[in-house]
Amino acid sequence: MAVRKRKVNRPHLVIISGMSGAGRSAASKALEDAGFFVIDNLPADLISEVVARSDLREGRRRRLAVVVDTRGGLDFGDLDVVMRRLGAEGVVTTVLFLDADDEVLARRFEETRRPHPVPGDTVADSIAAEREALRDLRGRADVIIDTTDRNVHELRQAVIDAFSGATEHRPLKVNLTSFGFKHGVPRVVDLLFDVRFLANPHWDEHLRALTGLDVPVRDFVLSDPDAGHFVDMTSELLTFLVPKYAEEGKAYLTVGVGCTGGRHRSVVIAEELAARLRNVEGIEVATRHRDMAR
Repeated sequence: MAVRKRKVNRPHLVIISGMSGAGRSAASKALEDAGFFVIDNLPADLISEVVARSDLREGRRRRLAVVVDTRGGLDFGDLDVVMRRLGAEGVVTTVLFLDADDEVLARRFEETRRPHPVPGDTVADSIAAEREALRDLRGRADVIIDTTDRNVHELRQAVIDAFSGATEHRPLKVNLTSFGFKHGVPRVVDLLFDVRFLANPHWDEHLRALTGLDVPVRDFVLSDPDAGHFVDMTSELLTFLVPKYAEEGKAYLTVGVGCTGGRHRSVVIAEELAARLRNVEGIEVATRHRDMAR
């Protein structure tokens, strides 16, 4: 996810969108907690009018969020025109897109027994039609949060981390996510590295039940000479790339590190890369180990 650099006193509009069932309501509540005034289900052609009526440019209310989705007959062309116009008028606009795997979205609708807002013969058909309708908007999004493996509390924290405490020179946030390829590649990832070429602790019965956060596993993985070379070269690459992404306007970069199961090698390497990047000025680093507990 990415948020453009902005000054504290500049008006800020967040456009919340994404797949039905992916957590738009929870994200809206989180933004309210972060100090935004939130309006739900607003047609794109009314955004400019709402911004004007809210005195976003001149009044006390400087942080506004609107939910725009397929319920309001979303037209990406209209929305793009609005965002460009507001940007020219000095209003910072950030698109927050909530997403999740299709299977997870279908299960959520089946569990709640609520009808999908997009007509279709089946829930799967509705999800496919909505994904196609939102394809351009997802490509335009500044912040993409995948809620496939997140509960409501983790989603709330992700939103607050992305939007609270804005500063004029906000550091770029790098999220290093370890995962297992056998459980699928993360839906939201900017850069992906495969470390399955390293020696696998899984085949050592003394290490199998441990994780990459345990010292014996860390020592085992890093004893492979290729591990040190990989960490050195990859951290050098990221140290070069991250400032370039920040200059381009990104403020959140997700780096995926994958091994077979996501329990040992990828966890160790993600933590090692995080330790290196924490020494780089202007970067905030976090780690998330998606499959470590599986």
